[in-house]
Amino acid sequence: MLAFVTGGDGFAGTWLRKHLESSGDQVVAPTFSEMDVTSLSSVRTKLAVCGPEVVYHLAAFTHVGQSWDKPDEVFRVNSIGTLNVLEAARSLPTPPRVIVISSAEVYGKVVESDLPMSEDAPMRPMTPYAVSKVASEYLAIQAHLGYGLDAIRVRPFNHVGPGQSPDFAVSALAKRIVEAGRTGNRKLSVGNLTPRRDFTDVRDVVRAYRMVAESGEPGEVYNVCSGKDLSIGQLANRLVELSGADLELEVDPALQRAADTPVLRGDPSKLEKTTGWTPELGLDETLASVIEYWTSKS
Repeated sequence: MLAFVTGGDGFAGTWLRKHLESSGDQVVAPTFSEMDVTSLSSVRTKLAVCGPEVVYHLAAFTHVGQSWDKPDEVFRVNSIGTLNVLEAARSLPTPPRVIVISSAEVYGKVVESDLPMSEDAPMRPMTPYAVSKVASEYLAIQAHLGYGLDAIRVRPFNHVGPGQSPDFAVSALAKRIVEAGRTGNRKLSVGNLTPRRDFTDVRDVVRAYRMVAESGEPGEVYNVCSGKDLSIGQLANRLVELSGADLELEVDPALQRAADTPVLRGDPSKLEKTTGWTPELGLDETLASVIEYWTSKS
């Protein structure tokens, strides 16, 4: 299969490229300097040269917390960028299947009675990032219904693994734990410990993307998640235990967000029934690999 990946040099994109190539796919993944998703002409040129069978659209502004400070950039990259990818794809002589990577953040304000979140749950976004992803989803829906484009949306919940930026909770915590062990610091700075999230290894997540590309239904949306949730506090404590460090958690107000969805836990049954996907890597294995990654960098 000839695959075109936007955002292929990002965290999930890097793992997706590796998975696609190991599965026998031919992969084209232009870097940001080679293709700007906010430029329709740039995207059209690259897609026309490639002529892919499937497009995985991962390129995005991904930091939820920073979206409060840069809402215009978030919409330009996430919403206009998605529009450009969809427009460029449908203009090809043989339009490809387009996998639009959204986010579980679109569910937004969730209460316990909503859990686990299925794909038909209402979207109640709480952050500029989440709103930009809602917009990208509706653009994909319109491209499918209005133009007949084979577009499928995917909503990954929190995905973690080695190589992730320390702008994200698990990677940030693991990096601080490793640094504390190196410097002898007995304190671990943390943000809000109460939010609960559904964590899946990035290597399992990208497997799901390819399986959706192979057997997903056009116009549909699929959660990618474990179906279990864990608080950030539990996660931090587990990272400390796995590292063997003796650290005390210390809340740092500077690490807290302006608003945080209290809990997100997804229902992966639709994805499982459609593709046969299930997670293969346990959370402890994932967390240990993140600690190992930062240890190798210290």
